[in-house]
Amino acid sequence: MAWCFGDLRLDPEHFQLSRAGAPVPVEPQVLSLLIHLVRNRDRMVTKDELVTEVWQARAVSDASISSRIRSARQALGDDGVRQVFIRTVHGRGFRFVAQVRAPPAEASTARDDGAVSHPMGRPSIAVLPFRPLGNAPELPLLGEAIPHEIIEALSRLRWLAVIARGSSFRFGHETDRGVTATALDARYLLSGVVEGDSRRIAVSIELTEAGTHEVIWADRLNAALAEIDELRERIVAHLVAALETHIPFHEAQIALSRGPEGLDAWADYHLGLRHLYRFTAFDTACAREHFTCAAAADPRFARAEAGLSFTSFLEAFLRLGPDPEAAIGAARRHAERSLELDPLDPFANFTMGRSHWLTDEPEVASEWLTRATSLNPNFAQGYYASAFTSMLTGDAPATLGALERSLHLSPLDPLLYGVHGVRAQLLLQQGDHAAAADWADRAATAPGAHYLIAMIAVAANAMAERHDQANRWRQEARRLRPDANASAYFAAFPTRDAASRDEIRARLQAYGF
Repeated sequence: MAWCFGDLRLDPEHFQLSRAGAPVPVEPQVLSLLIHLVRNRDRMVTKDELVTEVWQARAVSDASISSRIRSARQALGDDGVRQVFIRTVHGRGFRFVAQVRAPPAEASTARDDGAVSHPMGRPSIAVLPFRPLGNAPELPLLGEAIPHEIIEALSRLRWLAVIARGSSFRFGHETDRGVTATALDARYLLSGVVEGDSRRIAVSIELTEAGTHEVIWADRLNAALAEIDELRERIVAHLVAALETHIPFHEAQIALSRGPEGLDAWADYHLGLRHLYRFTAFDTACAREHFTCAAAADPRFARAEAGLSFTSFLEAFLRLGPDPEAAIGAARRHAERSLELDPLDPFANFTMGRSHWLTDEPEVASEWLTRATSLNPNFAQGYYASAFTSMLTGDAPATLGALERSLHLSPLDPLLYGVHGVRAQLLLQQGDHAAAADWADRAATAPGAHYLIAMIAVAANAMAERHDQANRWRQEARRLRPDANASAYFAAFPTRDAASRDEIRARLQAYGF
C-alpha cells in the first residue's frame, strides 16, 4: 500500500519516494524515518520511538535525529519554518500532518521492476553455492561445503522454509537472481564469495529479499587457512543468529506496509515478535494480540502458541498484569499446546522450560532447555535460559559455559541485558561483589533492561560499597516500576544459595525495596 500527498508518492514496499513519477533520491535511513512518520500519522511519534524503530535502539544523539528530520523535509520540499509535511512537537517528537490519500488502483500486483511480489506466509530461503575467487585449490570445494552446512543448520529452524540443496545448487553463479528466486519460489536468497590464497581464507555473505533485490544483511569473516574448520563453524553459527534477527524484523516491516487486510498467521506472528522484546506492559499486550490473531488464523501454528506462552511468562515474571498466578498457568498451557503441535520446535521447548522457572522447578526447566539447544545447537536464547537455570542452582561452570556460548552466537541479542545480569547474579552468589557490580552496570545499561535488572545493579553496587552508583540504579528501578520490591525480585530469581539471598535482601531493603 503506497501513500500519496501533494505530488509525492511514498511506496514502503518498493522503499521509494517519487515526485510526479520520478524517483527522489533519499538516504535509506531518512526514508525509513519518513515511512514510520507517515504510517503513524494519526499521532505524535516520540524521539525514543524513532530511535527504536529507525536506529534499532542504538545510541543516537538529538543532533542525529534532527539531521535526519531535516533531510526528510528537504526531500519533501518542506522546511522547519513552514512544516507543511512534518511538524515538530517541541521537546516531545514529530508528527506527519499533510493530507494523505491512497494511490489509484493498480491493475497488477507485479512490481514496477518486474520482480516477484511474494505473498505473506512462512518465509523461505534458498542458499546458493558460493562463488570461489582466487587460485587456492580449496576454494571450489568450500564454495559448496559451506552452503551445505548452512542449509543443514537452517533446516533446524522451524520458522523458516529452506530450499533443498538439490534444487538451489542447480543454479550457478551467473544465473539471474530474479530467475533463481522465481524458479525456487524463495522469498530470500543467501549468496556468498569464498576467496583466499595460501595463507588466509575470507568468506563474504549477502542476504537479499528476492522481490525487491534489497540487501537485508551482509558480513565478511576470515581466518588463517589452518583454521578453516573453525571458520566454517563460526560462519554457520554467526549466520543462524543473524537470520534469527534480520528476517523476522524484515517480515514485520513487510506486514506493516501491507496494512491489516494483508495479514496472515505468519505476518501476525512476526509483528508479535516486533513487540515481544520491549518488555513493557503495552508492548507485551500488543505482542499477545498479534500471537492470538496468528493462532486464530491457523489453529495448528505451534509458534503462535509459543509466542503466547512467552507473553504470559513476561506478565508473570515482570508482574505486568493483575493476576500473576493466571499468567503462570497460561505460560504453561500455551507451551504445552505448542509442543503438542510441534514437539521438535526449539522455541516451543524453550517456552516450556521457562514456564518451569515460574514454578521454581529449575531442574525440570533444565531438561527442556537442553532439549531446545539439542534441536538447534545455534539457539542463543536457549543457552542464555540454560545459564539462568544453572545460576539458580549455583552451578557456576554450567552457567559460565552457557553464557559464553550465548554471547558467541548472538553478541547483540535482545536478551543481552539478561546474559550480563545472570553473570552478575552468579558473582553475587560467589561473593565477588566488585565484579558483580561491573557486570550489573553493563546489564542495566543494555537495551531493554527492565526494573529487575536495575535492582540487581542496586544490590551489587551496594555490596561493592559503590553507594552513589547504587542510588542511581535505585532511581532507575523506581522510574521503571514505582512499586518494585524485594519480594518481586526473589520471585523472579529464586536462587538456592541462602547466604547470598539474605545479603541481597538486606541491601535491597536498605535502599527502600
